[in-house]
Amino acid sequence: MDKKHNFNLQYFLNDASFENWAKDLNKNDVSYWNNWIQNNPEHLETVENAKSIITGINFNQDYPSNSIVEEALSKVLNKIDIDIPAPTKSKKVHSLNTVLLSTAAAVLLILVGYSSLTYITNQSTTIHKTNYGEIIDLKLPDGTSVVLNGNSEISYDKENPRLLNLKGEAYFKVKSIPSTNAKFWVITNDLKVEVLGTQFHVNTRKQKTNVVLDEGSIHLEFKNGEVAKMIPGEMVSFSNESKKLLHKRVDVETPYALWRGGTYAFNEIPLKDVMTNLELTYGIEVQYSATELMKIPISGGIPNQNLKICIAAIEKATGTRIINKGNILRVQENPIY
Repeated sequence: MDKKHNFNLQYFLNDASFENWAKDLNKNDVSYWNNWIQNNPEHLETVENAKSIITGINFNQDYPSNSIVEEALSKVLNKIDIDIPAPTKSKKVHSLNTVLLSTAAAVLLILVGYSSLTYITNQSTTIHKTNYGEIIDLKLPDGTSVVLNGNSEISYDKENPRLLNLKGEAYFKVKSIPSTNAKFWVITNDLKVEVLGTQFHVNTRKQKTNVVLDEGSIHLEFKNGEVAKMIPGEMVSFSNESKKLLHKRVDVETPYALWRGGTYAFNEIPLKDVMTNLELTYGIEVQYSATELMKIPISGGIPNQNLKICIAAIEKATGTRIINKGNILRVQENPIY
């Protein structure tokens, strides 16, 4: 393969050989791409996202219905007094535009309120919090981009938005400020991530913090005072509770930050690990009728913003039956298979 190619998402989607690999249709293509991915781990995320699009399930997001929009608009209009005095013609247009803009802004606020995102601000602190199964894109005051996964929260002081606390899971594209070399920090219960300008993923699930570096370089400062430097393609996992530290290179069997496009992308991942993602994202409990079910491998894309569709996709991929009762998912064998 020509190294001059730009290996973006579109490249993989347009490559017939890659499609054969994704669908496991041709042994030669499967062998070739497995070797290529092993030797080019920096393209892992793009590869997995492309595979998810080719093999995954598409679904529609849940937007407010027309009746809800019309009802919201009616309530706003009833509260607006549109009796405008009769000044000059130009002032009439200006006044009417002001009313229309005010109405649009009010309706926008109502529709934003329909979303499950919680945005809290007071005199000193700003908090962004997502509900179960929700993914949002944020732009911080300094220009940094944050993708916040479901059941997660970030908070920062208005006077210092580059010092941020994280609970849950997020992906960061930090805006560098060369003129001042201003640093950026992400603080978790286990460690502090120190950044100048880079892209990385932080997961604080399961009483530990995982950090995966995609671009640039970062320093990790542990609570005991020790510091570790990371380079692209590395993952560090640390628990302040157990004092257990794991430092390794990312390879094709290491799933990370593959939830940002609304789809989990897995590569031969055991069902137990897949369901753990659901537990943490949706705040549910998973039970199994037999321990053997936990080992069933899953590959491909599974939608992660609609629990019902997500369950159906997992059932189809594994040949299992998943019963949803309240806050508990029970995985059992499907007699049809």
